[in-house]
Amino acid sequence: MTTTRTVTLRFGSASRESRTHTNLSAVRSDGPVLWVAGDETATIERLVADDPADPAAYGDQTTFSLADLVPLPGGTGPDVEEEADIEGIARHDGAVWAVGSHSLRRRRIRDEHDGAKALRRLATITGQPRRQIIARIPVVDVDGLPTLVKDDGTRSAAVFGARGKDLRDLLADDEHLGPFLGIPSKDNGLDVEGIAVAGERVYLGLRGPVLRGWAVVLELRPEVDERDPARLRLRKFPDGRRYRKHVLRLAGLGVRDLCPQGDDLLVLAGPTMDLDGPVYVYRWHGAVVCEEPAVVRGDQLTRELALPFGDGDDHPEGIGLLGDPAGGRLLVVYDSPAPERLTDDGGVVADVVQLP
Repeated sequence: MTTTRTVTLRFGSASRESRTHTNLSAVRSDGPVLWVAGDETATIERLVADDPADPAAYGDQTTFSLADLVPLPGGTGPDVEEEADIEGIARHDGAVWAVGSHSLRRRRIRDEHDGAKALRRLATITGQPRRQIIARIPVVDVDGLPTLVKDDGTRSAAVFGARGKDLRDLLADDEHLGPFLGIPSKDNGLDVEGIAVAGERVYLGLRGPVLRGWAVVLELRPEVDERDPARLRLRKFPDGRRYRKHVLRLAGLGVRDLCPQGDDLLVLAGPTMDLDGPVYVYRWHGAVVCEEPAVVRGDQLTRELALPFGDGDDHPEGIGLLGDPAGGRLLVVYDSPAPERLTDDGGVVADVVQLP
């Protein structure tokens, strides 16, 4: 990998206190701004370029709460966990899309835990209703900047998974994915970690499960529920299911993010389990014009880049094209950034790499 430059992302005090800048999970470029999300909040952040023509830094953060834009599952109140575990952002056709991980989590053993208490924590598995969403939020221009709104005058912000069946419900009887629904994410359970939108197609990349070395990408066709404009529903495919499965040979790795480029999808691939690496960027050729469930290997899938990773830190977690998509400049943001990526003024350093 050749890092052509770095870009500093600066966050306000509230985001630094909630550690959003050290838990970045998704990024998309949108003209003069970046849309980013952390995996421990229920917000989308907008950062503005210091120089839109050739930015060296993004700042002037604005926070958009998902709860202010779409109905979220789990209710409201002081006992509701706020985290939506946003793991992917897409920008398409006048809207920003966001997806939660849809995962379960196993409690961590921390340094102060040992003996029976440590084992009890390790046996505890929890879920959060707000992780089970796919949201589409309109974008309008306000003072020259893309801005998320609840309604753009033509369509409303809408969500799938807040009421009625969610994606986990649809996968419950799936012959490949159903057996993994009760398993936590970092144990090779279900874990959505990327979204890409092209036309009417929405692709979800799964970090897990990985099935005998094959990673899974789900393809959906969301549409607005005519009876409720704030709700998305999924159109059926010819086989009667509301999703289509594609499997990719990614050297035993899972999908950590997706990014469209022309007719292709760039796939950020990394470990399913709680490991540091390896991490690669693959190109799935012709992904967004594929008309059938695909077994993606050979010439359909090429390894474009190997990305660096740390020892217990610096995990590449989100990718997004900067500027002209044909130019191939790829922005990479990191979860658990290494100390040298953190700046004294509350910023975190991301990499810009050149695709072959």
